[in-house]
Amino acid sequence: MNGIQKLRLPNEVVICEVAPRDGFQAENEWIPTEQKIHIVRELAKTGIQSIELTSFVHPRAIPQLKDAEQVVKSVQDLTDIKFRALVPNVKGAQRAIDAGIKKLKLMLSATDSHSVSNANCSVEEAQMGFAPIIELAEKYDVKVGGSISVAFGCPYEGRVPFERIASIVERYTLMGINEISLADTTGMANPAQVYDMLGLLKQDFPKMTFSMHLHNTRGMAFSNVIAALQQGVINFDSSVIGLGGCPYAPGASGNIATEDLVHGLMEIGIETGIDLNHLIEVAKDVKQIIGHDGGSYMLQAGPCSQLHATPKVQEKLG
Repeated sequence: MNGIQKLRLPNEVVICEVAPRDGFQAENEWIPTEQKIHIVRELAKTGIQSIELTSFVHPRAIPQLKDAEQVVKSVQDLTDIKFRALVPNVKGAQRAIDAGIKKLKLMLSATDSHSVSNANCSVEEAQMGFAPIIELAEKYDVKVGGSISVAFGCPYEGRVPFERIASIVERYTLMGINEISLADTTGMANPAQVYDMLGLLKQDFPKMTFSMHLHNTRGMAFSNVIAALQQGVINFDSSVIGLGGCPYAPGASGNIATEDLVHGLMEIGIETGIDLNHLIEVAKDVKQIIGHDGGSYMLQAGPCSQLHATPKVQEKLG
């Protein structure tokens, strides 16, 4: 065993399920509101602690989420789950708060090209526009978290320099934001890049809490999870059956599947508080409702724990 170094990993992580927002918004076929509520309720039974319910954008921008208020109001009895919603502006924030949301997530790109496509303004202009949202949230005692989309690679500009990410985090800090989601929206990140960027960010902003939002476009998501874990990150977004995508990132596929993430973490001894077998059953149900999945390994092969030697093999081993 000489020369083999044990990975430095946390004992537990917190997973936020984002399919009801990131997953559903990528679907062209209308998902009935009752089905959305059903999925949220079933996910809540698996032990998931946090769910990103929806986005309060204009219905013309994302018609799939035009029922945001109804979905949020219909699950207010689920008091053991922390719900959050994505908001693009102060009007969306007010809608979210009125519906009962206690945590807002801000929308921001890492590059001007992606920001112009997504928000029709530069990154700095978009970020400076968050001030009234933060002020409104403080008035209602609602929490606010930041985000940085295409943080590891932009479909228009390629790799994003660390200095750009650092400047965005600095502005968030000045606004009083103390947690930021770093999103690999295009699935361009690699473990070395994730590890190095998080190391530098933690060094420069030691009081900031970072979470990871990883798309699995090129099959790198779980390896990037490991890199983030080694930097002490314990908050991750994922999407049941790997649903998701970004209308402003051509070719982007869904997030890492929640059941795959839970399984992978469980295999290396990290606790999530989520019942994997129950989650897989919910994933099957969601796939039937949606009509497809985004590449769930658990639905394809099942967990390692279900594999066992046949009686003949056991006899030979015995």
